[in-house]
Amino acid sequence: MVRLKGVRVGTVLTGSHCTVKEVLVEIENLKREGAIITPILSYSVDQTDNRFYRTADLKARLQKLTGGPIINTIVGAEPIGPQKLLDLVIVAPCTGNTIAKLANGITDTPALMAVKAHLRNQRPVVIGVSTNDGLGLNAKNVGILMATKNIYFIPFRQDNPIEKPNSIVADMKLMVETAIAALQGKQLQPVLLGSA
Repeated sequence: MVRLKGVRVGTVLTGSHCTVKEVLVEIENLKREGAIITPILSYSVDQTDNRFYRTADLKARLQKLTGGPIINTIVGAEPIGPQKLLDLVIVAPCTGNTIAKLANGITDTPALMAVKAHLRNQRPVVIGVSTNDGLGLNAKNVGILMATKNIYFIPFRQDNPIEKPNSIVADMKLMVETAIAALQGKQLQPVLLGSA
């Protein structure tokens, strides 16, 4: 049984480059569940080759997987709101930088415009956090977003509490379940996970 048949999902990737490979697996799982995927890239993901992937390879994989265009500009993301293009937006991996800007109303990347445009329609946004400062300076911004209507979190944990005590990362394997719960207006629980 496909549980997301016909659901239009915008998958927003931001610059936690080490987590992108894991997220791609979950985008494939969304597709298997019947979702219609629109990939949306932050400038960092769109333009920065790194030790985890080459941008050209990433974009080719996303296009093959989704069969549609990639949104990688603010102008390209803006119609998501007025044209009601999506039913759900998933930001994963979602960096601390993106979380801070979103919590403070800053819209200066395609990723942030996609979220802002989508939220104006009172539709759900799922956050898959991946940041080294989620329990540091960014803790207040995570809290703001957790208390914001129509924003839901993929359950997360400290990924290395001894060496990086402020670092938190979502359990991306819970992306599909979080998406299904968010479409019903519910936060998948527990949102705070124990050690892996």
